Amino acid sequence: MFSFIESGRRIFFLVLILVMSFSSMACDICGCGGSNIYMGLLPNFKNKFIGVRYRYSEFHTTLAGDPTQFSHNYYNTFELWSGWNIGKRWQVLAFVPYYSNRQMDDDGSSSKNGLGDITLLVNYQLLHSRKSTASANTIEQILWIGGGIKLPTGSFKLDLRDSNTTVADINAQIGTGSTDFLVNLMHDLRINMFGINTSVTYKINTANSSGYRYGNKLMANVIGYYRLRFAGIAVSPNAGVIFENTEANHYADAKVQYTGGHVLSAVAGVEVSYDRIAIGFNVQHALAQDYAGGQTKMQFRGMAHISFAF
Repeated sequence: MFSFIESGRRIFFLVLILVMSFSSMACDICGCGGSNIYMGLLPNFKNKFIGVRYRYSEFHTTLAGDPTQFSHNYYNTFELWSGWNIGKRWQVLAFVPYYSNRQMDDDGSSSKNGLGDITLLVNYQLLHSRKSTASANTIEQILWIGGGIKLPTGSFKLDLRDSNTTVADINAQIGTGSTDFLVNLMHDLRINMFGINTSVTYKINTANSSGYRYGNKLMANVIGYYRLRFAGIAVSPNAGVIFENTEANHYADAKVQYTGGHVLSAVAGVEVSYDRIAIGFNVQHALAQDYAGGQTKMQFRGMAHISFAF
């Protein structure tokens, strides 16, 4: 029992060390930037929680017909996140990201670091039911709906009138420079120790003061999990799929070439909690994707977190 838990801890810290050894950046031509938001599985908490998440993603680009034109693109996101339950029906979530962006391509390398765009969400609990069946199964489900705002706290400093400005420069920005809006839905269905978590988030982007608008983004995931308990420690292995679709960017009401795309990924991870402390990680592998007409490929994504409930 304890050897299994110890192995889980070792895997968690190994993955954390490995992903933190990479540097980060934004995608060269695909439009993968634009202050992404990732919901994932929330920690179990009754009143409040606060934690730190680390998210890593990697994209590689090779121009069709000219393999000498390439880029290796990495994102590192260090994110402070927190949640508050207000009464029995309301929930507030906050995400404060810090980016350390770096790009390596045929022209050399560049990097950017700084505070990203802060996101605030407010959710309303539309449904919470719990019942026992004749076969002694306990069925519980919770449905949250809500919306939020993404504030332009990250840096967007570019002269888009400069002919030397490229899509790579735009995607490497720390922030979008725009105030954007989100709508989301979260549903959790649990039968005894087995559960299925479903969440859908849609981000509606507006144009910034430079007239540039990042494409709207849809992110949806379905994740199954199984909760095990060992001497007060809860271990929840989980697996599922994540779908992300990004619309094309626009500048001065014109579509920007080689931006937007979609990816369907398999995700697997584990959540471990003891008392008020929770740690977890997951890794994602692309099953199908289409960015920049196939010129850009997502290579890897991963996430690790530690959270405290109080």
